[in-house]
Amino acid sequence: MIRSSELIINADGSIFHLHLKPEQIANDIILVGDPGRVNLIGKLLTDIEFQVQNREFVSITGKYNNQRITIISTGIGTDNIDIVVNELDALANINLQTREINPVHRKLNFVRIGTSGGLQDFLGVNSFVISGKAIGFDGLLNFYANRDLVSDLPFEEAFKQHTGWGKQLTSPYVVDCSENLLVRVHKDDTILGITISAPGFYGPQGRVLRLPLADANLNEKIQSFVFEGHQITNFEMECSAIYGLSKLLGHEALTICLIIANRVKKETSPDYRQAMETLIKLVLDRLTS
Repeated sequence: MIRSSELIINADGSIFHLHLKPEQIANDIILVGDPGRVNLIGKLLTDIEFQVQNREFVSITGKYNNQRITIISTGIGTDNIDIVVNELDALANINLQTREINPVHRKLNFVRIGTSGGLQDFLGVNSFVISGKAIGFDGLLNFYANRDLVSDLPFEEAFKQHTGWGKQLTSPYVVDCSENLLVRVHKDDTILGITISAPGFYGPQGRVLRLPLADANLNEKIQSFVFEGHQITNFEMECSAIYGLSKLLGHEALTICLIIANRVKKETSPDYRQAMETLIKLVLDRLTS
């Protein structure tokens, strides 16, 4: 039995942070960072069952193309992803009354729709990049047993060698996306890339305001890194934890991001709302087709 200190249940029977109950989540779950984006996607759904919010976690379950789907905002960062993915897995695979693991595993499909900064000059603003691999600068997966079993260890070692990875930095981890979801979502209008999930928006992504960087050339090293013919394409802040935890827990995960800035060409999108709406509909259509 899982102790109450490890799995906290609210008085109404919902799980601690998300305030959701097992019957409220669909097998297909779209994750977005921005709570406001939940309502944007929710307008496209029919048969809305409920909407619940606690802190930055906003959740809606409804139907699209007559298929049940859940939309959840995670907020920013892999620390929030640790909460969201673990609690969703608990809703799917732990009996909250008995605190025992369910005998039959329920697999969830996580698709993150986000925004991102491009690291290669061929990535145009408003393009759609699917994360074929995620590189975690955050270190989250290193706290879990068996992380090596779901990680691309040769890639990790080649990357650390190429960048001269600092001894004071958390060792990066590299995890692949779900092949099943990739086949469903990746078409000619999307770019398959490799994504870094950074533990911050400024220094960890090479931005300088008033604080100098420990390695001022790290972004240039990232841009020049090639492994088995593939380059790192973009920065964001959640994908690596979604991929790593999903692999360990037996779920499927995919991230697709709208490029709203190109860090190499110093270009930004003045208004990416229309492109985001296009991306949302693209994902919903392909998940439910």
